[in-house]
Amino acid sequence: MQSKKNQKMEKDSATILFGKHLTIDAYDCNEKVLNDMEANFEVLNELPTKIKMRAITTPYVVKVGGNNKKDCGGISGFVMIAESHISIHTFPAKKYLTMDIYSCNMFNEKVALDYLKRKYAFKKLEKHVIKRGLKFPKNNLVEI
Repeated sequence: MQSKKNQKMEKDSATILFGKHLTIDAYDCNEKVLNDMEANFEVLNELPTKIKMRAITTPYVVKVGGNNKKDCGGISGFVMIAESHISIHTFPAKKYLTMDIYSCNMFNEKVALDYLKRKYAFKKLEKHVIKRGLKFPKNNLVEI
């Protein structure tokens, strides 16, 4: 049986962290949107505000050619936010989207996912939340 001190330490390490990193893999997306430079710029331009973050750069979006059967090409984009970054990579021919939202501030992942669902109309979603900075100096940690 664990001591109360050990239980508290376990709870503290599970609830205090430096940041949150949401990884998204969306399948069966709208191919037209995945291949649209303006639509993907718009996502990177609007999403920070939707999740209460602040963009510190204009989104950068480029069309990238494929390089093998796995990477069929698409659109890649990035926006730096005061809290960290958001990146996106689309693969229109595969109707696939991969995205990272990383922030040192907590954010509502449901708001982000609902927004992305409206934009890309994905049918399947795989998401992972990674707790970042679990050993970051305690005087700089954020409680969730």
